[in-house]
Amino acid sequence: MRIAIAGGGTGGHIIPAVAIADELRIRHGADVLFIGTPRGLESKLVPQAGYPLELIHVGQLNNVSLATKARTLLDLPLGFVRCRKLLQDFRPHTVIGVGGYASGPAMGAALMLGLPTLAFEPNAYPGLANRLIGKRVSAAAINFEAAKKFFRNAEVTGIPVRKAFFELPPRSASAPPHLLVFGGSQGARILNTIMPRIAAPLLEAVPGLTILHQAGARHAEATLAAYQASNAPVDRWQVHAFLDDMPRRFAAADLVLSRSGASTVAELAAAGKPSLLIPFPQAADDHQRKNAEVLALAGAATMLLESNLTEELLQNDLKRLLLDPLALELMSVTARGLAHPDATQKIAEMAVAIQAEKRFV
Repeated sequence: MRIAIAGGGTGGHIIPAVAIADELRIRHGADVLFIGTPRGLESKLVPQAGYPLELIHVGQLNNVSLATKARTLLDLPLGFVRCRKLLQDFRPHTVIGVGGYASGPAMGAALMLGLPTLAFEPNAYPGLANRLIGKRVSAAAINFEAAKKFFRNAEVTGIPVRKAFFELPPRSASAPPHLLVFGGSQGARILNTIMPRIAAPLLEAVPGLTILHQAGARHAEATLAAYQASNAPVDRWQVHAFLDDMPRRFAAADLVLSRSGASTVAELAAAGKPSLLIPFPQAADDHQRKNAEVLALAGAATMLLESNLTEELLQNDLKRLLLDPLALELMSVTARGLAHPDATQKIAEMAVAIQAEKRFV
């Protein structure tokens, strides 16, 4: 079996894509070819995972300048032709589009060639590429029920998440409260700015509380300096540029303050962790807000919009949650109920079923 996986750009697209590729290779003996762009994370992560990667040149259309949009529109026809040639040479049984820059041209070429296609959509509101081809694909694997209306033959499978997130040890009832501040691998400027300002009064209000803050490499030094200037007790907070072993960091936390990218939301659900989510307002199509709304409406998280955020509001919400263990436990149970431990297996099985039985086509 030959499978082509197209797209990427961000970790939220490419990390699940590599997990799907691993499942297809290990359980189904598939040969997998990735199609991506030089600017996306796939250019680093796919070769590291041991898969061949073919590159096309195409950029963004959403939330960009007119010059960038014009350049992308000029690149698209060439990208489409390149993808068609790659697919004709590789002759895949199924083409999986994971969203991102390369997904549109590759899935468009696959549809023109009459190849079985599977769209993977991690967000509650699909990206532009998946919205354009959603009603024409053979089937779609989605993370949120809200995305179903954009696709034909859509199934809620969830997002592939590392097994370790599902196996976290429970927090001891006697352990002091712990807050994990996580802005993603690059950090979140708003969290790096506002958390040091409220650290001292928050630590005073919540007995025994400790804070672990991932600030991102570019902002770690300034964030550390801001905490040091805050007069917050130095033995009750830590700032790191990057945190490794995230399952262990999640396990230690009673509450997670974070953005709401698709992968983060899926990891929170898998870990059963209560969260206070502040969506990144510049995310394409405002998809982070829509992701956070799903958890908030279910009762697994609290959402604050950055446009409304103040020091007082964030401090009060954090204090309210951290001082209410019962509320945190209810949020935890609800979050775990939104998890999909068999997501990778389901998505791989859909890809196999599309080409083997043609039942979706």
